[in-house]
Amino acid sequence: MKNINFLFLAITLFLAACGGDKTETTTTEGTDAGAAAGATTISVKGSDTVLPVSQKEAEEFMKANAGSAITVVGGGSGTGITALLDGSTDICMSSRELKTDEKLKFQGKSIEVKEAVIGFDALSVIVHPENKVAQLTREQLEKIFTGEIKNWKEVGGADAPIVAYSRESSSGTYEFFKEHVMDKKNYATTVLNMPATGAIVQSVSQTKGAIGYVGLAYVTNGVKPLSVSYDQGKTFVAPSVQGAKDKTYPVARPLYYFYDAKNEAKVKSFVDYVMSDAGQKNVGDAGYVPVR
Repeated sequence: MKNINFLFLAITLFLAACGGDKTETTTTEGTDAGAAAGATTISVKGSDTVLPVSQKEAEEFMKANAGSAITVVGGGSGTGITALLDGSTDICMSSRELKTDEKLKFQGKSIEVKEAVIGFDALSVIVHPENKVAQLTREQLEKIFTGEIKNWKEVGGADAPIVAYSRESSSGTYEFFKEHVMDKKNYATTVLNMPATGAIVQSVSQTKGAIGYVGLAYVTNGVKPLSVSYDQGKTFVAPSVQGAKDKTYPVARPLYYFYDAKNEAKVKSFVDYVMSDAGQKNVGDAGYVPVR
């Protein structure tokens, strides 16, 4: 699995530089910058899950489009949606659908949101590599993250306390996990919220009793993904690209780009590239499932 660089990533090939944001960032401009009048300048913000894909897409797009600039910033789906709503980003990256109240806010500002599903993800539950637990049911995961199950011995593991890590509430992954794994129940107050997906991977890799959840592209050799059952333990399936593709893995989800319809002419060339054969290859190379 591709090893994601969880530190800030700033690639500056022209006069651009991103500052002040606390999440991973990519700023890239094409060769012969400034040579093309009216070249594309696009800001992309939101989901940490979609971040690695968008970083790669931006880099490759810039290579083929001299003078253009793409800025990519993480921070969570909710952060990206808010930025799209207030006009501070051109494209929002999201690992979840828009909520009803968010749709109403866009309507209130007369913003028609267009969406593009750029790929699919197998949301992965991870533990420390030395944890002997290899599989959990959806019900067990629900009880762990709601605080009902507190010790690994309750699910066949060692006699050790469970340390659960989650993303912050602005994260689309947080929302997706709550809805589709926890049956919309609330997280326990003991669950530790992390500001970025990379922080979850790092924490789980360093804590023997830890458990967390991340996008498939973030799974590294430093953590162990668990097989998951959605039929009360009859069938367990490990997260994988193939499992998300053929829908045998039960915690698969689409990955989105959202943008203002009035801004379509500006973002079209980049979105079209992401949906092209070359762009979809980048999706696969990042560890996700292409849509085509």
